[in-house]
Amino acid sequence: MVVGKKSVARLKQALRSLLPEIDEGESLVAAAPVLELREIFLRFWPFARPYRRFVPLIVLFAVVASALQAATIWIYKILIDDVLVPRDFELLVWVVLAYLGLTLADGVASFCEEYLSDWVGGRFMVSLRTEFFSHLQSLSLSFFERRSLGDMLSRLSDDIEEIEEFVISEMASTLTYLFQFVFFVGALFYLQWHLALVSLIVLPLFLVVARHFSKKMGGATREERRRVGSVSAVAEESLSNAALVQAYNQQEYEVSRFHKENEASFAAEMKATRLDALFSPLVDIIQVLGVGVVIAVGTWELSQGHLTIGGLIVFLVYLSQLYTPIRGLSELLTTFYEASAGAERVIEFFDQKPSVKEQDEPLTLEHAQGHIEFDSVSFRYPAKKRKALNKKRKALSEVSFEAGPGEVLALVGPSGSGKTTITKLLLRFYDPNRGAIRLDGHDLRELSLHSLRDNVALLLQETLVFAGSVRENIAYGKPGASEEEIIAAAKAADAHKFIEALPEGYETLIGQKGRLLSEGQRQRVAIARAMIRNAPILVLDEPTTGLDAKSTETVMEPLGRLMEGRTTIVISHNLLTVREATTIVVLEEGHIIERGTHKELMEKNGTYAELYRLHRTEEQSAAQ
Repeated sequence: MVVGKKSVARLKQALRSLLPEIDEGESLVAAAPVLELREIFLRFWPFARPYRRFVPLIVLFAVVASALQAATIWIYKILIDDVLVPRDFELLVWVVLAYLGLTLADGVASFCEEYLSDWVGGRFMVSLRTEFFSHLQSLSLSFFERRSLGDMLSRLSDDIEEIEEFVISEMASTLTYLFQFVFFVGALFYLQWHLALVSLIVLPLFLVVARHFSKKMGGATREERRRVGSVSAVAEESLSNAALVQAYNQQEYEVSRFHKENEASFAAEMKATRLDALFSPLVDIIQVLGVGVVIAVGTWELSQGHLTIGGLIVFLVYLSQLYTPIRGLSELLTTFYEASAGAERVIEFFDQKPSVKEQDEPLTLEHAQGHIEFDSVSFRYPAKKRKALNKKRKALSEVSFEAGPGEVLALVGPSGSGKTTITKLLLRFYDPNRGAIRLDGHDLRELSLHSLRDNVALLLQETLVFAGSVRENIAYGKPGASEEEIIAAAKAADAHKFIEALPEGYETLIGQKGRLLSEGQRQRVAIARAMIRNAPILVLDEPTTGLDAKSTETVMEPLGRLMEGRTTIVISHNLLTVREATTIVVLEEGHIIERGTHKELMEKNGTYAELYRLHRTEEQSAAQ
């Protein structure tokens, strides 16, 4: 068949309509709720509890380092007033030795403070990142279905680092600046108290400017962090679907999407940069103003004999050093607002709760018999999910059926009829709005999620494997499985032979999503993973989709062994693969419209019979 250019153009336009349009005012990632700095700090400070015992040491090193810096500067006064001016060089050796000793001690104290604060910050970040990842793992499937993976990864990596700076690194810097401020101000007042008062007149200006810019910087950085999440979201979505993108020649469009998000991110970054670039020269002007006033007043004090040359020079050195912590404290306020943007994004996810919750004391089923009962189950997806699926009606309505050990229940029907929804409810990814689902007579809501899912083995339409070794992928079904169990499962899945032929056998790495294996090989590894799990309930969601006739035949035999003695639920569009099912349930728009064996349904000559004849005709046409 020849496809015209207009048809291709319409196809591309349809594809693009499925993807979110992006312009300069929109983003794939919504803004996180804005929080106060105090609230953010109190939220994350408990995570630092294991490392708080090191805080006094950090403080001690900060005090010692600041005191040594002040003492080192004082050496200049001694050098000028007691050595150079009177030309008495007997003290020179001691002054030099004292200066070297204080510098060395200051270096050691500064090293200890910096190393310890970085160590505490690093450990805090590992702990928080692990806790955040653990929290994500505890959330229900509905959360992952409405969130971008790229944005999640951005929050898990970059935004966690922002929190570490907010809670640990910048707090350590704050302590250092505060102690430096105290020691330098003390030295200034000791030298000339009224000149010290003059030098501090610019301090309110520092605070006013810092407060003004920090709030503006907070908003700009908040937008920047959001845009970074959007860039990650577009990149992850596009690269994970590289085959589809290339198959439809949409590389340029994907580059355009990525470029738009990067442009928006760049614009947000430049707004923050403009504010930062304006803040720095303003602080410099304030600093020069303060130094100029001190030089003028100090010169007058020197002419009146109230201050020595060494005292004036050292005063100016202390003053220049004093402005460093003042400037640092001013910039820290801006940094805190910047870090709060990442913290808000992490808190937003921490505040998410599982939509499916266990009872306070759930029942644990060690090894279920496998009797499943759906009793008048009705279910409607949450509003956001319904909108994404473009559904207004219920996904399931008054659905009832039973299946027991050794039985095979086949769910058939057109796409969107509710087949996959049934498996999601069985695994308690969602709870029904009405009715009950029971396992061995127990309502699923009475069972612990862990024990429920331990009793179910799942084979999905998309064969999911990890980028580890073959051994690791099979053992994923039973952590801690022995070598004998792994090999036995592989043999039962007819996978042992091809695994042995791999370059490193069971230790062969199979690549991201198992791309170094064929579809049939991946499916047999997945079957082996289900075999080793030895669960009483088996769910097969289109297990042969994407396989050719030969691969399907190769996979069906081990699938048959896997189904023996288990309660099996099979979802299939291909009715030719469900003829031997104990019971066939035909679904349409969330309702059961027919049920029975293959023979009974063919005799009824209803929807199932019509679909079956259609599949048979298609199979015969393909064979010719």
